[in-house]
Amino acid sequence: MKNRYIASFEAAQIVEKEIPQFRAGDTVRLGVEIKEGEKKRVQTFEGVVIARHGNGVDATFTVRKLGANSVGVERIFPLYSESLKSFEVIRRGRVRRAKLHYLRGLKGKAARIKELKK
Repeated sequence: MKNRYIASFEAAQIVEKEIPQFRAGDTVRLGVEIKEGEKKRVQTFEGVVIARHGNGVDATFTVRKLGANSVGVERIFPLYSESLKSFEVIRRGRVRRAKLHYLRGLKGKAARIKELKK
């Protein structure tokens, strides 16, 4: 059981941040703040959400994209991080799994995810 002060602090952290609904299979575009010495800049990271972990303030999600020379790049982001400046869901994916780790072994057209039709 958590201390009530810690619980109230975590609840305040969650209220401040606007996070859209998303799940595994969705393509997202994130604006991540990068600190280089004294300078700060926002860099975009766009890819497919392959997993979500945890709940509350401790929640994280993993995003995978194909980088240069078709090398897969995965990053794990804390959901309520201060370094996440923007969060945008570009397209919804139609998947039947909660964790899409099988995408690591696929490339090209085999790694595509169908779009969810409403």
